[in-house]
Amino acid sequence: MRIQPVFLFDLDGTLVDSVYQHVLAWKEALDSEGIDLSVWRIHRKIGMSGGLFTNQLLRETGMEFSAERVERLRQAHAAAYQRQSSNIRPLPGASELLDWLSAAGIPWAIATSGRMETAAVNLAALGVDPQKSPVVTRDMVKYAKPDPDLFLAAAARLEAPIDTAVVVGDSIWDMLAAVRCRALGVGLLSGGYGPEELRESGAFRVYDDPADLLEHIDEVGGRT
Repeated sequence: MRIQPVFLFDLDGTLVDSVYQHVLAWKEALDSEGIDLSVWRIHRKIGMSGGLFTNQLLRETGMEFSAERVERLRQAHAAAYQRQSSNIRPLPGASELLDWLSAAGIPWAIATSGRMETAAVNLAALGVDPQKSPVVTRDMVKYAKPDPDLFLAAAARLEAPIDTAVVVGDSIWDMLAAVRCRALGVGLLSGGYGPEELRESGAFRVYDDPADLLEHIDEVGGRT
């Protein structure tokens, strides 16, 4: 008997072209607190949990971060990101990929490290209504990536065993989380990470973007 897969998608850099908007929003937030961090270093942290982000800042800057300062940074980032909402676009093939899965009767969900205050911008650009489609955000779980909580919660929303899930993401944090919950990790290059980085973090297959994944969907169990 053939096992029906389910697809669990990251959002930023996987379905929407928003990674660099996040980078610039974090840069603006950090600058507002007098924290000097290069843009490339910020990019390497997109997709991880806020707690891990803060821990990495501690290591790289040697500065102390109170809970109040961390919250100010989060709010400043969210405000800066929301100001860029008009620049957020779906990645090539993203809408078509979700439509194809729906038409094929293959369940899918979105699991993002972003809180709903920023994820709402991306979902609107993608045309996904979180009231009608399963979406799990950082607000809904205890830990975000590279912990597997988001993907486990998304699989539970679909009432599917996590070992039947195909986790699609663009960052090493997505792939590490997929490995930890024993899902099949599929990497996309559309978030800026290289193919070897994704494979070394656990990606079973790597594609350019959602359009490329859709073209090869049969390779990861997507069949009608």
